[in-house]
Amino acid sequence: MRLMGLVQSVSTAGGAAFLCLIACFPAWANGDLPHRDDLSAEDKARVSRVLEFPESFDAAEGYEAMQGGAGTSTRNPSRDSFSQSNANLTFEEELSFKVGNGLFKKLWTSSPSSTQASDGLGPLYNARSCQGCHLKDGRGRPPRPGDEAVSLFLRLSIPPQTDAQRQALDAKEILSVPEPTYGGQLQAFAVTGLQGEGRFDIELKEIEVRLNGGETAILQKPVYRLRDLGFGDMHPQTLFSPRVAPPMIGLGLLQAIHPGDLEAIADPDDLDGNGISGKVSRVRDPATGEITIGRFGWKASNATLRAQTAGAFSGDIGISTPEKPDNYGDCTVAQLDCRALPHGEQDHLGASEAPDPVMDLVTFYSENLAVPMRRGVDDPEVLRGKELFYRLGCVSCHQPKFVTRRDTDNAAHRFQLIWPYTDLLLHDMGEGLADDRPVGDAIGSEWRTPPLWGIGLTETVNNHTRFLHDGRARNLLEAVLWHGGEAQASRDGVVDLEPQDRRALIRFLESL
Repeated sequence: MRLMGLVQSVSTAGGAAFLCLIACFPAWANGDLPHRDDLSAEDKARVSRVLEFPESFDAAEGYEAMQGGAGTSTRNPSRDSFSQSNANLTFEEELSFKVGNGLFKKLWTSSPSSTQASDGLGPLYNARSCQGCHLKDGRGRPPRPGDEAVSLFLRLSIPPQTDAQRQALDAKEILSVPEPTYGGQLQAFAVTGLQGEGRFDIELKEIEVRLNGGETAILQKPVYRLRDLGFGDMHPQTLFSPRVAPPMIGLGLLQAIHPGDLEAIADPDDLDGNGISGKVSRVRDPATGEITIGRFGWKASNATLRAQTAGAFSGDIGISTPEKPDNYGDCTVAQLDCRALPHGEQDHLGASEAPDPVMDLVTFYSENLAVPMRRGVDDPEVLRGKELFYRLGCVSCHQPKFVTRRDTDNAAHRFQLIWPYTDLLLHDMGEGLADDRPVGDAIGSEWRTPPLWGIGLTETVNNHTRFLHDGRARNLLEAVLWHGGEAQASRDGVVDLEPQDRRALIRFLESL
């Protein structure tokens, strides 16, 4: 249950009303942390103190700049800011990271080819490498005019049509029902001799938002239209949803957050009446078969980075792995021409097109991309923006900090104070952001709270400032203004702020 404390209405110096959190403590900071079975009594007391919210915003908190814990990258900001390894890896782990980086950048080729170890692309695909979507390990964007969509693609599904499909959804054997012909996502590209599945156009509709102080923001709502379908018409009830590739930093640390911490801040029935009803996403772990907490993906659809990696290899590149052994990726049984083409599995290299140790190394790389150090944590404007972020209630979903497990597998992730600004829970974000496409426990208007660490370096790394699940927001203010549903009160508070306070809030976000 979420216990964010008494909420009352107060006023800024300019007279705009916003929410103030009076009892500034996370839900689990109750002194005993009964769910933390990895900690001693002494550790629990330390963690409880560390996780308290600040009572004053006159100065930065201890270790606040080191938002990725001891693994934080302290290098100066550059285009490579998201591509550094955790600073606390061992020499041997650093070698594994570098080899994993090479595989992450590896360009896969269609079969048969002379490379052999790189065979297996597609036959249908969205990119030829992991780096092709996660450019510089950062954030994807919508295509610019005249460009192909690479780091943005469309997920596809249909409502359940049979009892068997409904039972599979209830048992979490699947999280959605793929479109019968086109599968789980639209793939624009194909190997030689096969056509891609299709393209889409994006039409933008402008929405004007008037802000306090005489300012105006213009939001752009994207509308997607399919064209050039290569395998006939889609099912008439097809649901589709756009996705941009999220940044890769800090993922291993998110995986190391104790599940009890997430359970403690979930409040699916809004029992405390604060209007925030975050819920845990329940998924089936493919490695164990057990129901566990989903943490990764825009709808929190994967429990582990290994599962997320296997899904991306299969769906995005068409490469099979031990976890997803179908060598034809997302080619469906209805796409006979696709499934008749050669695949890239080599008996002498092992089962699947990307056998171990490929999966081990790419997963390790994904788990150990460092979070960059924050900038300007003591800047007065940043501190003012941080205070507004707390008092507007943004921290109700963007939970500032956690202390990771002591018993996680990777020593670099153990017992780290981290500042991801996420609760990894599903929240209803309102009709403005709804894709009306359910996935697992997430209804069509629910999204996982995305981590905010590193968000201020997006332009430095990726040369754009596009945010949200489909990149519709052209800057951080637009991203805030798209918030609705559970975040409506906080969003309205931002609209009502004096212009200098809005600038301070954005300045704080840019410091992350």
